[in-house]
Amino acid sequence: MEQNNYEVYIGIDVSKAKLDIKYDDSGSLLTIDNKPGDFKKLNIHFPQDKKSVLVILEATGGYETKVVKWLLSRNIPVIVVNAKRVRDYAKATGQFAKNDKLDAGIIREYGLMFGHKLHLQQKKNKIEEQIDDLTRRRKQMISNRNKEKQHLATIQNIEGQRSIKRAIKFYNGEIDNIENKLAATLKEDKQLQAKAELLQTIKGVGEVTMYTMIGELPELGHVNNKEISALAGVAPFCRDSGTMKGKRTIWGGRAQVRTALYMAALSASKYNPAIKTFYDRLIAKGKCKKLALVACMRKLVITMNTMVKNNEPWHAEMV
Repeated sequence: MEQNNYEVYIGIDVSKAKLDIKYDDSGSLLTIDNKPGDFKKLNIHFPQDKKSVLVILEATGGYETKVVKWLLSRNIPVIVVNAKRVRDYAKATGQFAKNDKLDAGIIREYGLMFGHKLHLQQKKNKIEEQIDDLTRRRKQMISNRNKEKQHLATIQNIEGQRSIKRAIKFYNGEIDNIENKLAATLKEDKQLQAKAELLQTIKGVGEVTMYTMIGELPELGHVNNKEISALAGVAPFCRDSGTMKGKRTIWGGRAQVRTALYMAALSASKYNPAIKTFYDRLIAKGKCKKLALVACMRKLVITMNTMVKNNEPWHAEMV
């Protein structure tokens, strides 16, 4: 876990149009447009030592991306937190009212309390950003194509069917173009290409999982196994109280990464001998299939982390 002693804590409430910024304990609030040209107004609140300031924002479905990228380009530590965690913290402190000014203050307060325990956002290079964007776009196109295929199965009108088939053809072409662009983009960075080749030495890890790991999880190979499990959302959390022993569950993490790991584990539990043996052993011990599959997901991401860290291809002894 990355830790530092910060002197300045800044909380930012992000919306599509604007940023509400709480930068100290006074009642002052800075509001700027959510546009790169306006971000420079933040500079007056940064100390000379940029590493002594911590900026905390909520994940807002992508509206935070521009300001996070701007901050990281200036080597300013940034944490993007789950909005539910901040809201739960607000309720726990008796703050039930909600508006942009209050939210910015609560986000800053949350950073003051827990910033030393949270994971700093890692800067991505341009290739990683492009792979992330293209991978997400490919997923959107596939989702749209699947919806059209569902419509095709129910519509009876011939003109309606033709329209749907044209749409499916369009999505097929876009998906092919995105996949070609992903392959070409990866070739522009030799280090990332080597990383991709390493990951694909794991039987069960295909191109979609590989691209997701590169674009969504740049920390792979740079943090310990406990951290990488938490970032991927496959770390088990206990639910014990007194003599009661609850079931451990996974929670949080990056949804896109977790989805990709699920598909990889599903394949590996059938076709990767080492993972299959691990999966079958858990089932034989009485573990349910879902729990065994989550364990395989965690095993896969930890193995990937070790492989990238040591620049070592897959071998069965890793499991």
